[in-house]
Amino acid sequence: MRTIVVRMFVALLAAATLAGCGFKLRGSGDQYNMPFQSIYLAFPETSPLGTELKRNLRAGDNVRIEDDASKAQALFDVLSESRGKAILSLNSLGRVREYSLSYTLVFRVRDANNKELLGPTEITLRRNIAFDESQVLAKESEEQLLYRDMQADLVQQIMRRLAAIKPI
Repeated sequence: MRTIVVRMFVALLAAATLAGCGFKLRGSGDQYNMPFQSIYLAFPETSPLGTELKRNLRAGDNVRIEDDASKAQALFDVLSESRGKAILSLNSLGRVREYSLSYTLVFRVRDANNKELLGPTEITLRRNIAFDESQVLAKESEEQLLYRDMQADLVQQIMRRLAAIKPI
């Protein structure tokens, strides 16, 4: 009984220490102070990346997403967006054993006067995925999950870069 109480005390002490030092898990309610009040996002209407970026920007309380570029203080231009899949390794029979997935976005941010706030910026994320031809459906599902994870990481990197722009 005494060891349980000691363990509980140590766990409580560790939790209090982490809470007191300002430690936060990544993605746990980070608020970014954007240097603009409104932004226009030049993503296609059906873009999952654009939808997630809009959701993250709306989660903050000081940025309005405009449907009309002429009403926005900042313009987010997507120069290119691509996903790739390349063979990373082969087994002894010459069959694919591992793929490398990539997600690349090139964008820039301008103000209402077409002055560049953030020049063309490329973000490329890569993930490796093992492949087994006896589990094709499961591996396709895993690939989609990895792309979704890369998309979430990409949105967080975009948010940090937008927040780092010098105020207008």
